[in-house]
Amino acid sequence: MEDDAPVIYGLEFQARALTAQTAETDAIRFLVGTQSLKFDNQIHIIDFDDENNIINKNVLLHQAGEIWHIGASPADKAVLTTCYNKTSDSRVVSCAAIWRMPSDWETGSHESPDDSAHNPQTLELLCHLDDSAHSNAACVLWEPMGDGKRVISLADNHALLWDLQESSTQATVSSTATLEGKGQLKFTSGKWSPHHNCSQLATANDTAIRGWDLRTMSQIYCIENAHGQLVRDLDFNPNRQYYLSSCGDDCKVKFWDVRNVQEPVKTLEEHSHWVWSVRYNHSHDQLVLTASSDSRLILSNMVSISSEPFGHLVDDEELSEGEDNHQEDKGKEPLKDSVVSTYEEHEDSVYAAEWSSADPWLFASLSYDGRLVINRVPRALKYRILL
Repeated sequence: MEDDAPVIYGLEFQARALTAQTAETDAIRFLVGTQSLKFDNQIHIIDFDDENNIINKNVLLHQAGEIWHIGASPADKAVLTTCYNKTSDSRVVSCAAIWRMPSDWETGSHESPDDSAHNPQTLELLCHLDDSAHSNAACVLWEPMGDGKRVISLADNHALLWDLQESSTQATVSSTATLEGKGQLKFTSGKWSPHHNCSQLATANDTAIRGWDLRTMSQIYCIENAHGQLVRDLDFNPNRQYYLSSCGDDCKVKFWDVRNVQEPVKTLEEHSHWVWSVRYNHSHDQLVLTASSDSRLILSNMVSISSEPFGHLVDDEELSEGEDNHQEDKGKEPLKDSVVSTYEEHEDSVYAAEWSSADPWLFASLSYDGRLVINRVPRALKYRILL
């Protein structure tokens, strides 16, 4: 049965790391990483049973430390990356590693949740993504269309491109890019573009956004003051290769055409506090999710800058040749942008939002108190987009 009501799952620990399991396109599955100072940290494998509207979870131990970022391999369901903090010689170090889930993890955890006797299994460490020169990993990005053999880690002011061996048990740095400039420069986040044969990367540091060509590791564009305060997250439009969204501590969400970075194409000002996460829907690029410390998740319908502004697919060239042809052609205006829904099931900062890889109408959000909420695009809008 399909119902628009949210489904809520509470972890017993604080958490801020969430990803959809990209290689899993049949089951609706998300991975959540916990952030506990006192206890062993965990990866919660969250399966959503759409028919019965219930969540099944399995838990794997992540004994290395508190998880700040998590990423799923696009090619292998069992492989994931985490960025985590650990204390060594009484200082905190941020590390990154690639892990494999034990092959029989699914047998573990469908008993009654109160069964304290059962011991969760532990993730198997495949390799570390640290070399002594570059510590402090902020995030690890998998090549979007890739075979699971290339990842980028952002560590301090370096972007490192790693080649992984067949079994992912060894990683070698094949090239690096460095942020140049005064002061303590460091990357806060980044996104690997699915376009241009996966040869481009966008990164955020402080209030700036930069684009990089991974073939030469050189900078191709820079949006100096993209936001008034720290840029928190980026995402590429899956269908329009030059379109990039960003969000930050100035409470704004901005949309850019990277061919002309003087001004954003659009700005949203719906949140009242820092915006931590922005995500385009993979199938319908007009749908954009944003998550904020104002405890809210907002779903916006950004039709005017989508690949279907006139209700049919157009490409960037067609759009930039001037809109007039369309007007004569169609005699109708592009549809209007709007906020579709504001979701208020969280009571704490919402650090992450992700679309399901298996169902384009379904998404999850995670707040710091460990509350995971699964929601659907409202049915009325879904049918309007589809019909």
